[in-house]
Amino acid sequence: MQNPPTVRGLIFPPILVLALTAACTLACPNAKAQQHAPTTTPQTTLSTLDAQLFEITVPQLESLYSSHSVTVTQVVGWYLDRIDHYNPVYRAVQTIDRDHALARARALDAQLASGHLPDWPARGLLWGVPIVTKANTSVQGLITTDGWRGYMIPGHELVAPRDATIVARLRASGAVLLGQTNMPDFAASDTNRSTAYGRTGNAYDVRFSPGGSSGGTVTAVTSNYALLGNGTDTGNSIRMPSATSAVVGVFPTRGLVSIAGIAPLDWLLDNTGPIARTVTDAAIALTVMAGTSPAPDPLDPRTADAPRLAQPGPYTQYLNPGALQGKRFGVPAFILQGSGIPFQGVPAAVPEAVAQAEEKDAELPLRPSTRAAFLAALDGLRAAGATIVFDDSILPPSFAPIVSRAGTMPYVQEGTDNFLHNFGPSQYHSAADYLRVTGQPLPNTITNPTLQRKAEPPQQQRLIESDPAASANYFGPRQAALDIYLETLDRMHLDGYVYPATQMPPPDETMPQDGARTVGISGTISEGPHSDTSWVNILGVPAIVVPGGFYPSGLPFGLEISARPWRDGDLLGWAFAYEQITHHRHPPLLVEQGLLPAAQKTR
Repeated sequence: MQNPPTVRGLIFPPILVLALTAACTLACPNAKAQQHAPTTTPQTTLSTLDAQLFEITVPQLESLYSSHSVTVTQVVGWYLDRIDHYNPVYRAVQTIDRDHALARARALDAQLASGHLPDWPARGLLWGVPIVTKANTSVQGLITTDGWRGYMIPGHELVAPRDATIVARLRASGAVLLGQTNMPDFAASDTNRSTAYGRTGNAYDVRFSPGGSSGGTVTAVTSNYALLGNGTDTGNSIRMPSATSAVVGVFPTRGLVSIAGIAPLDWLLDNTGPIARTVTDAAIALTVMAGTSPAPDPLDPRTADAPRLAQPGPYTQYLNPGALQGKRFGVPAFILQGSGIPFQGVPAAVPEAVAQAEEKDAELPLRPSTRAAFLAALDGLRAAGATIVFDDSILPPSFAPIVSRAGTMPYVQEGTDNFLHNFGPSQYHSAADYLRVTGQPLPNTITNPTLQRKAEPPQQQRLIESDPAASANYFGPRQAALDIYLETLDRMHLDGYVYPATQMPPPDETMPQDGARTVGISGTISEGPHSDTSWVNILGVPAIVVPGGFYPSGLPFGLEISARPWRDGDLLGWAFAYEQITHHRHPPLLVEQGLLPAAQKTR
């Protein structure tokens, strides 16, 4: 294989070439899979493809294309075969868009054969790269299930009339969409069980949780079902699942990447970003999702500031092995203590005593095993030249109640209605339309979550743009918390913050847990793992999770780093430097039989 290309002087790491074991062969277990197996030549056998494509990066794949060592059709077929072979066990991919993926691959092969296609990256940063998208992300012609069977009612399916903004950008860059990944209903869970498709298992041990709500994407990416995918994150849902599965998860500065076309859980907290096996691939994908020169999306007002404030792409230009030298990172004291921040915050109308009780219920003690893994992971930062600062004044426990009072629940339905208005099917364009058409209401989760908190007085949904209480409910507390975040960086001369991406290891979902975060009912199945990182969504600051090692059980641990708003390039540079000095990631060894029922193949 030829040496991989460079971008702006960056030398990409050499390919990890591994032959799969006999248990990981690509012989498809059913006739349908064999029918769609890619055509190979004597020079490009399945075993050769295994060695070439397993754990491959985007630059390495583009080098194979440039040397005509493989075709896009062969590559797409290889990934589809892996999905066919292992998805019945892990159930990461809900919808396989096989026919469109293969048609797209043939079209790209024709482009390359014409001899008129520019070299990479000019031909498209993700040209011929197989990807997956999360099931809440609109793909024209496919059902946006959002993990919920209510959007799959025959005759009333939520078929996307057009692509989400990021899907359009991914396609324009040359990416090949293989399918949509499983997720919990409305992305409202820390594990990955849905009414639309069931449970996704952790690739490193199928009994354990991959986290949610992007558990389908992280399982697909870490298992080599695709090179990369998108996740969405309302409270931790890119970062926490990435931590469970030894992948890189990027939470961009809110507004850098448009969320238009993504079914919201809470539009004031939602974000989307790439999930990949390497920081390099994540940086390339973020460049595509945001644009080399970020431009506002009229369907997402939060993107208006990106052209003025964002570090420009391509984000590979920030990837420097020495990026951590001389940098200082503070460890938030409230995370080590496990101070609670209720999801979606607490609106101003809620009495202080009730708010304190909810903060108490939200407390998440840091498990000893996770504390130990975190402390060990910090050694990599130090080895790369960074200083780690522990100080009780760095985001102390008093920070949690301040950020907790940024309450978003009174405004949730506005996001749901806006999404359905622009990306809903012809039959319904609002929550009211859905009720009229189907005879059943959309759940409170995405229309009025205040009704789900028994201790709080129910509140009417309203538009944040015209609500006189919006400043007290959301804007004021959010700004106060952001001021503390930034003031601490200045006062302590810090470049960013570092902390564990989760408060606990992934739980075993085959046996009862200790009752934490299960409405106080002991002996129930965990909804975790859980994190103490939803404040990142409230502030809208950038954060990234990188593989930080492994627990003694063999399950991954993830290290999270956050930065100042709009310093996404710097953040990626730090993550790259950490990745290059530690090389923590190793791929999972997948099994061919497991605990999950056989998955249905679609399309």
